Amino acid sequence: MKITNIETFVVDAGWRPWIFVKVQTDEGVTGYGECSDGRNPLGIVGTIEDLKPLLIGKDPGAYEMRFWDMIRGTRQSPGGIAAKGIAGIELALIDIKAKALGISVVELFGGPTREAVRLYWSHCGTTRARHSELMGTPPLRTMDDIAELGREVVSRGFTALKTNIVIPGDLASVYFAGFGGGQGTTDGVVTKPLLRHIETLIGTFRDAVGPDVDINLDLNFNFKPEACMRIAKALEQFDLLWLEIDMYDHEAIRQIKESTSTKICTGENLYYMREFLPYFECRAADVFMVDVAWNGFSQSKKIGDLAEVYQLNIAPHNYYSHLSTFISASLCAVVPNVRIMEIDIDDVPWKDELVTNLPAIDSGEMKIPTGPGWGTDLNEEVVKKHLWKDKKANW
Repeated sequence: MKITNIETFVVDAGWRPWIFVKVQTDEGVTGYGECSDGRNPLGIVGTIEDLKPLLIGKDPGAYEMRFWDMIRGTRQSPGGIAAKGIAGIELALIDIKAKALGISVVELFGGPTREAVRLYWSHCGTTRARHSELMGTPPLRTMDDIAELGREVVSRGFTALKTNIVIPGDLASVYFAGFGGGQGTTDGVVTKPLLRHIETLIGTFRDAVGPDVDINLDLNFNFKPEACMRIAKALEQFDLLWLEIDMYDHEAIRQIKESTSTKICTGENLYYMREFLPYFECRAADVFMVDVAWNGFSQSKKIGDLAEVYQLNIAPHNYYSHLSTFISASLCAVVPNVRIMEIDIDDVPWKDELVTNLPAIDSGEMKIPTGPGWGTDLNEEVVKKHLWKDKKANW
């Protein structure tokens, strides 16, 4: 079997794009991958175009060799956009190999360690604060609306949620200084009013969902360690599943962890075992997030196995389409050290139409995929009706 073509689709996902990769073969087997990045889609698509000459005419089933072909072809640009492009292709190659053998990716990688994986409702409140009109969901004008959302999470069977620093109002917003803003927003400090607001926000969710539903708060890249430590200390009373922090310094993350009883999660922006290793060695966090759409499947499996050596849990970073959800659930099926899996429940109305099979979710858990390959394919007719074209991300 030989690779005959590689194609990308940048798909409209409302306020951000999803990026899909399609790999075709001379034996009629087609594989799909996802490497969505809401901020740099053209860079990733360009990288995939640059990688095509290394892959056309090669055996897709030798996905480990193809990975090293691509690594060597991007050796002077490690990580980041290059890694995401490599991941999208690698995921499609693994889909092809499993389909050609008539088995699931889960079976290809040793069979399932579980029948289902627990989920948390991600960006809970974040999406409604910014895009409720597009989704047709209730606006978040007051803390009472936050409480009602928390009760909705429970009523729909979920046992965990993750939110960001949501600020209700007539024009609700989310604090995302780590991703952009004007002068004076780069310092990474938390003001006393913002700290009180964070405490009120998480307290409102806790009162609404009760003591047994887990809550995560994602701070992203918004703060320096000093601010994170103050936030973590203020939130100890709410018994979070984790406080999530992005930071490219393992010692800084460890400093935060050692200052508080609040559990810490990090890692979604790290690539390959090499970058995770210093975090594991110093036990910088309690849970490590692995982005399968940015690392690829075989590399994510290796990261998960390495985490097991250090007796650490992983949790897939998955705020993308249903294809990514099937891919992430497949990873959860083949490693023994999963904490929980991310999924976005609030999303664009056409999300379900983009794939041939939907995630099987019941009582806050997703059944492990068993169909050939990832267990779902892209519906290309629908995909082509929702191309991103000239839109810009609106975070």
